[in-house]
Amino acid sequence: MAETGELERERLSASADPHDHVDIYDEDGLVRQDYLALIGEALEAEDVEFLRHNVARLHESELGDLIEALEPEERHALVRLAGDAFDFTALTEVDEAIRLEIVEQMPNEQVAAAIGEMNSDDAVYILEDLDKEDREEILAQLPFTERVRLRRALDYPESSAGRRMQTEFVAVPPFWTVGQTIDYLRDERDLPDSFSQIFVIDPTFKLLGAVDLDRILRSTRGLKIEEIMREMNHPVPAEMDQEEAAQLFEQYDLLSAAVVDENGRLVGVLTIDDVVDVIQEEAEEDLMRLGGVGDEELSDTVLSTSRSRVPWLLVNLLTAILAASVIALFDGVIEKVVALAVLMPIVAGMGGNAASQTMTVTVRALATKDLDIYNAARIIGREAGVGILNGLIFGVLIGVVAGLWFHDVSIGGIIASAMLINMLAAALGGILIPLLLDRLGVDPAVASAVFVTTVTDVTGFFSFLGLASWWYGVL
Repeated sequence: MAETGELERERLSASADPHDHVDIYDEDGLVRQDYLALIGEALEAEDVEFLRHNVARLHESELGDLIEALEPEERHALVRLAGDAFDFTALTEVDEAIRLEIVEQMPNEQVAAAIGEMNSDDAVYILEDLDKEDREEILAQLPFTERVRLRRALDYPESSAGRRMQTEFVAVPPFWTVGQTIDYLRDERDLPDSFSQIFVIDPTFKLLGAVDLDRILRSTRGLKIEEIMREMNHPVPAEMDQEEAAQLFEQYDLLSAAVVDENGRLVGVLTIDDVVDVIQEEAEEDLMRLGGVGDEELSDTVLSTSRSRVPWLLVNLLTAILAASVIALFDGVIEKVVALAVLMPIVAGMGGNAASQTMTVTVRALATKDLDIYNAARIIGREAGVGILNGLIFGVLIGVVAGLWFHDVSIGGIIASAMLINMLAAALGGILIPLLLDRLGVDPAVASAVFVTTVTDVTGFFSFLGLASWWYGVL
């Protein structure tokens, strides 16, 4: 078996062309097990030639998937044996815990050398998670200009456009001609790897406008840049939250946007590839927070995972005690009518599910700015209507089932009425609580679920047991 693996590695190495594409995925989109086995055998045999040939041919995202699929000790061996062929940009594609695990095992000199070869946005992505001491030591080893650029980006708030921006861009004065600009692009070696527009600035670096590359190529050499430039109607403030910046890209169909400081001076450029990452990251974050698990990642340890989940579980415990205390108020009627103990979880459970539906739609609408003060009343009215309609539908259904089940029409009527009340409360709680939290400056994705669940549990138990107590004359 080992001989077969060695022959396969030799075959791949002999046919390796840096420009060839290696399909490392199976039909399910996972890293192929046979490919993982070959890499594992090469790591064990320290087959440097095979590793360097194959690692060099992978796209950074493919290399990131490969790293995540390997065992921890194999990851370190891959980085060490691949040497210069290892693309450190791949570390931006893996979980934070894995990235830190790899970087912390490397000498700062090696990290600094890799950072120096990366685009500034990718470099910041790696540097921002490091300890301050290590970060400063790495920055100190970089050329002055690059060090200043990275420090400036790191000084902006986390999750801001300034953190996401790329500080490599092309800017020219307005009085240059198209010919001068084209000659500059041909002769200048220190240009970004790819760009789609050229920015126009004054001597103080204040942003005046931009010119798309296709417009330059279609213009005569004698035209001045100021004659063909367009004003930048949507520059992104460096302090702007990355999610708001992503919304600008979505609203105006942008491929890139200038990032400016508080004085309107050009400091960087935000590109569509970074914005796609932001959109995915924010969507995942909202989903995780709705479940009360924060920034948890699959690579986190048992201790860190438990620590991130405990706070909201504790809050849930307290709210569960509150709901239980409501049940305790009606212990007399529960003892008299045992059927109530069987049926009351249905009312609370249906209310919780209905509230989750409304809350999910509301939180997402708030995040995308689709829900605001102008349409809030209409949406609240719509959700209340949905709650009443669903309450009537499921109230009748459960009322019929409960009446036949326990041979008691009264039980059916009580649970049907309670279902209607709780479904309405669920609809209103699912939209009003996120709106209130958002108004108070609290992230509704984080805090809504526990409060909405409390509302539906308390309302469900109180309405059902309260109506039963009144009907059976226990209170």
